[in-house]
Amino acid sequence: MGSVEPEHILPAEWAPQAGVLLTWPHADSDWGPHLAAVEPVFVRIAAEVARREDLVIGCRDAALAGHVRGLLAAAGVDPARVRLHVVASEDTWARDHGPLTVIRRGAPLLLDFTFNGWGGKFAAEQDDQISRRLHALGAFGAEAMASVDLVLEGGSVESDGAGTLLTTRRCLLGPGRSGLSEAELERRLGVLLGTPRVLWLTHGGLAGDDTDGHIDTLARFTDAETIAYQSCDDPDDPDFAELQRMAGELAALRTAAGAPYRLVPLAWPRARQADDGARLPAGYANFLILNDAVLVPTYADPADLRALASLRACFPGREVVGVDCRALLVQGGSLHCLTMQLPQSLTLGPGTA
Repeated sequence: MGSVEPEHILPAEWAPQAGVLLTWPHADSDWGPHLAAVEPVFVRIAAEVARREDLVIGCRDAALAGHVRGLLAAAGVDPARVRLHVVASEDTWARDHGPLTVIRRGAPLLLDFTFNGWGGKFAAEQDDQISRRLHALGAFGAEAMASVDLVLEGGSVESDGAGTLLTTRRCLLGPGRSGLSEAELERRLGVLLGTPRVLWLTHGGLAGDDTDGHIDTLARFTDAETIAYQSCDDPDDPDFAELQRMAGELAALRTAAGAPYRLVPLAWPRARQADDGARLPAGYANFLILNDAVLVPTYADPADLRALASLRACFPGREVVGVDCRALLVQGGSLHCLTMQLPQSLTLGPGTA
């Protein structure tokens, strides 16, 4: 694509939203054996979103759309808030296959980056086409969409809405991603996203994470001067050393005005394992900011209450709501990974399913 015009910005997640995108799980996805456990989590997320804004939901076929409509109706979700569309999918991680929306001269522009299954780890041919197919169905209204020949996942970048991007070297500069140098990628993202300032983290990561260290599992802006981050207070935990080093890196970062960031450590949940003994990536940084609310993943863990309290202090004007996300961990992700917010400047089209 040609270069995006200046005078644009990637909004912060706390900016007003029109809705949230979900891609519903189905029997032929990796969720197949876990549908009975995972669908109630999707319904809970959908219900919390619909209390505050609209939902755009991709369903692999008309039968699934009808099934989802019934689930949401049974949960008391207002059907006027729900826009269902039939789009083929392999998986459900809308944060990474969904569009990033920049505001250019006051108008939204949806950027459809290449999604290749986190560096070629998993099949992604159908998921890479979801944003374009939804756009063709009018899901995002008549707003412009541009395809970008650059591998980038939404969970790998965090914007403060004022020109600063927070990300990790291990993901963006890793194998199977852009293939660009750090300086080249900074320039490209500055042009595309309106973020001339990129803050890089070298350390940090959760065992069991397939994303090569997505920033949304590690550290998140809660305002332009505050970063909430996943801490670890267990020296015997395999993640301890890397998360300690990350905390040190965060302490060395400075705002655009030259001040240290206010840092908010999030409690550390107990280790969780899959049936085969593999470590699952439980953490609290994977929260979703909505209009007037923040949805926070919880894990039936004593640390849940401490993490919720920390985030309530970060978002005094929003209701902070815990959502049990234990069922999501079996596929290596959590709440934020499943969702993509859609800015208020978008005029969402009606459902087509």
